[in-house]
Amino acid sequence: MADRTAAVVALATYIVGGSVAIGWRLWWQWRRTGSTGFKGVSGTIGSAEWFGGLGFILGVLVTVAAPVLQLPGVVAPVFFLRSVWIQLAGIVIALVGITGTVYAQLVMGSSWRIGVDDSETTSLVRHGVFGLVRNPIYAAMFVFWLGSALIAPNIVVIVGYVLLAVSIELQVRLVEEPYLLKVHGGSYREYASTVGRFVPRTGLIH
Repeated sequence: MADRTAAVVALATYIVGGSVAIGWRLWWQWRRTGSTGFKGVSGTIGSAEWFGGLGFILGVLVTVAAPVLQLPGVVAPVFFLRSVWIQLAGIVIALVGITGTVYAQLVMGSSWRIGVDDSETTSLVRHGVFGLVRNPIYAAMFVFWLGSALIAPNIVVIVGYVLLAVSIELQVRLVEEPYLLKVHGGSYREYASTVGRFVPRTGLIH
């Protein structure tokens, strides 16, 4: 697959993924609850929580910019990853990631949110895929980003992927888990002691 073609395909996956996993989900949440579920960036400016939210937005922008920059040849794929088989595998992995993200969002139901509102209490979802990992939406999004990165694997998308990974770790550890511990107390601690954060049996809280 030519570099420009790969860039177009990668960009298309971001557009489809963003439209389905974010755009459609915000609309679906609003239709069901009267709220989009978007709570914004948490924490005061300069705090670790704030940097986590801001880093996530920046990471998304950087990963999307990667295929855009590859189109005119500003950046090129890393030479040892320039393979049609890697690109095709990337397409499959990205589709699996999109599907997994939407599925986990549907399982979460009306408890789904982007960000945290301390004045709001949502149900603790533990069934289905949430019985395997505590953050299946993020886990599936990592899979999606990995697949998209393999389609047009240049240095810019690698930087974006790392930025997303660090930002999500900050968001989950410093914002979401403390919030869930405060709201659900012992129920969440018991859940987190047996179900992994992103990977089964990994990142347990005791």
